[in-house]
Amino acid sequence: MPEIEIKPLSPSPDIRASLSEILIEAVAHGGSVSFMHPLHQEVANAFWEKSLAAAARGERIILGAFDGDQMVGTVTLVLDLALNQPHRAEIVKMITRLSHRGRGVAKALLYAAERVAIEHGRWLLVLDTADDEGASGLYERVGFKLAGIIPDYAYKPLGGMTGTMFYWKRLQNNAPAQG
Repeated sequence: MPEIEIKPLSPSPDIRASLSEILIEAVAHGGSVSFMHPLHQEVANAFWEKSLAAAARGERIILGAFDGDQMVGTVTLVLDLALNQPHRAEIVKMITRLSHRGRGVAKALLYAAERVAIEHGRWLLVLDTADDEGASGLYERVGFKLAGIIPDYAYKPLGGMTGTMFYWKRLQNNAPAQG
C-alpha cells in the first residue's frame, strides 16, 4: 500500500463531500459515531459544514488521511473545551473507510492527532467508543487507558443500545501545572 498522507482539512465543498461520504458509509455499516441509519446526505453535509467552520475558527482540528487523492479516513481533535481544561483535547469522529480498515490508517490518524495536540499545548486526550464493535482494542494498543464503561449510553445506528467505554491518555509525563 502506498504511504498514507495525513493533513489538516480546510472548509471546501470537495472536503465536505468526502467527509460526508465517509460518515454515511460508517453509519450504514454500524459505526457508532452519533448518527442513526439511514444518514441522509443533507444531515451529514450540515454536520461537516458546522465542524469545518469550527475548525476554521481554531476550535477543533479535523485531520484527513489520503491514499493518493482519495480521503480514506478522518479524526477530529476538539480543542474548544471549558476554561479550566486548557491542557486537554477530545478525540471524536475517528472513521476509516471500509476499504482501508486493517491497514494502519486509524493508528496513523491517532498518532497525528497526538502530535497536533502537543503542538497546541494539550497533553491529556480523552475519547469514547462503543463497548461492542468499537475500536477499544486499537485505543488500548496505542496507550489509551480505560476510565470506565457506562451501559446503555447510546443507540446503535442500526438499532439496539450500546454501552460506551471512556478512555484517556497522558501525552507528557511531566506536563506543566496550570495556575
